[in-house]
Amino acid sequence: MRLFSKRSLRVALSLSGVLGAGVLVMRPGPVPEVGGLPAVFAVPAELAEVRALGRGQTLGGVLSDAVDPREHHVLLMAFEEQATPRRMQIGTEITLRFRRADRWLRGVDVVLNADSTVRLTRDEAGWRSTVVQTPTWTDTIYAAGEIEDVLWNAVVQSDALDGMPIRDRAQLIHHLDQVFQWEIDFSRQIRRGDRYRFAFERQVRPDGSMRSGHLIAAELTNRGTQYQALWFEPSGDGQSGYFGPDGRSVQRVFLLRPLEFRRISSRFTNSRFHPILKTWRSHQGVDYAAASGTEVLATADGVVTHRGRLGALGNAVAIRHPNGFITRYGHMSRLKADVRTGTRVRQGDAIGYVGMTGLATGPHLHYELWRGGRPLDPLGVNLPPGDPVPTSDRARWEAESALRVALLDRGTDFRVRALTKGGDVVALASSGSQEGGEAR
Repeated sequence: MRLFSKRSLRVALSLSGVLGAGVLVMRPGPVPEVGGLPAVFAVPAELAEVRALGRGQTLGGVLSDAVDPREHHVLLMAFEEQATPRRMQIGTEITLRFRRADRWLRGVDVVLNADSTVRLTRDEAGWRSTVVQTPTWTDTIYAAGEIEDVLWNAVVQSDALDGMPIRDRAQLIHHLDQVFQWEIDFSRQIRRGDRYRFAFERQVRPDGSMRSGHLIAAELTNRGTQYQALWFEPSGDGQSGYFGPDGRSVQRVFLLRPLEFRRISSRFTNSRFHPILKTWRSHQGVDYAAASGTEVLATADGVVTHRGRLGALGNAVAIRHPNGFITRYGHMSRLKADVRTGTRVRQGDAIGYVGMTGLATGPHLHYELWRGGRPLDPLGVNLPPGDPVPTSDRARWEAESALRVALLDRGTDFRVRALTKGGDVVALASSGSQEGGEAR
């Protein structure tokens, strides 16, 4: 079943009315028979030649044999109006467009990234440049399944996601982890027989890769307990979030960890043998083993109160949060340039990178949580919940959450097609009876 917007439906009805009126004034007659026409093959007027920037090459070098030396500088100047040639990466795709008749160069396309291309075209005045944005469309995909070993394999190997690039499937797991991190530790608590299902809205490029996306609805059943998260954007503040069916936030004021999918190498304790100082002392935080350069995330909204060297913690950042909380992040290799004392940060913002500065035997992040001048165990403290759905938005929440739950329920037994607008599911339809599917 195909879905149409109201406007499309009105246009279709209008056209049918016009056609119907036309039929009334036409006299019926025999339909003339015509023979089949032979296929016509048109030769493209343009010849495209794709090159890649090699090691040690420059854009000017790649173009040197395709453009007259007198125009070479003008062409590069036109490119520099949009981008810097020195920052081009090895492997950058460069498409030269020639007039087929005489191989006269009429245009050049230089891919800056997956979403932007510099288009150089020739006209009477010479060369001019524009930036062309890669077009996208929005669709909603659905996947569900049973976990046989780990969630990663269950999602990445899902038949419902055939054709989706592997890095995009990994992003789906990242989004699930971000939503359910307060209820379930994906690295330790997932068991064989647990089940998942979710609906995910995404922006898709022509090559099938995803520009961006977010979960609309998700559900995870762990050891018989069902956890559900539904996306909703309260009016006024513009901050979307995830809520349970009762309207309570499934998120907390603090992230459970400042790194993603990382092993805990040392826990909070009052007595630990220090591997460098060779003495027993308290360990007032949690250590996360991770490769050097891994991004470190602020666990909650707050204001940076320290940036730089901090004794045994080496390169460190301290952040003050509401209600008397302070977090500290140590041993980082380097800090983000825009993270300065007095800077406001949001939960999930990158503040630095894992390293081994200070007293550290290997790359890891040391994370501390303080309140009222007293250290707290980040893994044992009862973190405050986020705000529930505002009372003023309750009626809209009831309507939208019902649609999102329906999307999950119907998706289990049918191929679901969801018409979405700005994350809001505005219509549902089904076609066929199979688990999983893609809505376009």
